[in-house]
Parts: sequence; C-alpha cells; structure tokens
Amino acid sequence: MRDGCDIESKRARRIQFVCLVTCPAGIDQLQRAHPDVPVIAAAIDPELNEFGFIVPGLGDVGDRYFGTG
Repeated sequence: MRDGCDIESKRARRIQFVCLVTCPAGIDQLQRAHPDVPVIAAAIDPELNEFGFIVPGLGDVGDRYFGTG
C-alpha cells in the first residue's frame, strides 16, 4: 500500500482520477505516487496558498454545501 491508497490489491486494470479543480502541485504529487493514473480535471488553477487551498479555487465548498460557513 502506498500513500494510504490500496489500489494495487484491488487488481484494478484501469484507474482514472477525475476532479473538478486541481493545481499543478496536486497533479505532480498524484503522478509521483501513481504515474500510470491519468488526471482528468475541469480546471487547473495556478497555485496553493499558505494554507494549502487551491487559488483561486471554489471557495469553501463544504461550508457552502452544508450551510455552515
């Protein structure tokens, strides 16, 4: 198991990572851990801020969704 992800033991033959928003640092980290997994993203924002949030990103989606913000 690598990075808390046990995809190898599941014997998956084709895995794709699909997301709404990512950034170059996230893509790099995923591809270092799983170079055979393609990344499909609706948007690639340019950077992370000092808190590790994607900038500009979507804002706090969890707070918006659950009305807790």
